[in-house]
Amino acid sequence: MRVAGILLVEDDPSVRTGLELALTRQGHSVTAYATGEEALDHVRARRPEIVILDVMLPGIDGVEVCRRIRRLDSLPIILLTARGDDLDMVVGLEAGADDYVVKPVEPRVLDARIRAVLRRLESASADRISFGDLVVDRGALKVTLANREIHLTPTELRLLLELVRHPGQVLNRRYLLRAVWDHNHVADSRLVDACVQRIRAKIEPVPAEPVFIHTVRGFGYRFSPP
Repeated sequence: MRVAGILLVEDDPSVRTGLELALTRQGHSVTAYATGEEALDHVRARRPEIVILDVMLPGIDGVEVCRRIRRLDSLPIILLTARGDDLDMVVGLEAGADDYVVKPVEPRVLDARIRAVLRRLESASADRISFGDLVVDRGALKVTLANREIHLTPTELRLLLELVRHPGQVLNRRYLLRAVWDHNHVADSRLVDACVQRIRAKIEPVPAEPVFIHTVRGFGYRFSPP
């Protein structure tokens, strides 16, 4: 079983201690903090493999922590959100989070999400495909646009790779949730939408008028390079 170096950021002492103990029992190495400031210092000093980040934090909130981490690194981020806080969750995904889990969370569910993210990091086949100025190197896990490297998070890269594997085909959100996030709940489709928006902002000349990733209203997305 894969052991992950986890940075856990949760201000509630009982929740933080419970998750830290549970994830440690699952074999992970966990460093836990109560504030966003401490978490950012840790990311700068010692890069974790994955961040588990509560949205509601004192001082710098989780969404802002997510944004600041994204300026530093593309490491995976899973949000912990309170039930019913849909707006915070959507804003967090748009800020660059890869996944979210609603509290109270079963440690086994969180562990499964962590391992799914790590599998996404490790799964890629050796392949280099060009679509005009856009080059997707599956072996090197590298994307370039007009010879400039595009920095994608692991989830953004996995979603783009999945779309690239099926050029011209419409992939519905349920399929993409299973293929990229290992989710089965259609209610989580906002993960797909937010991730597509982030990818478009990085690879599309005009994100509002995409030429690579097209929305097929009522169905999903199609990768149709010019």
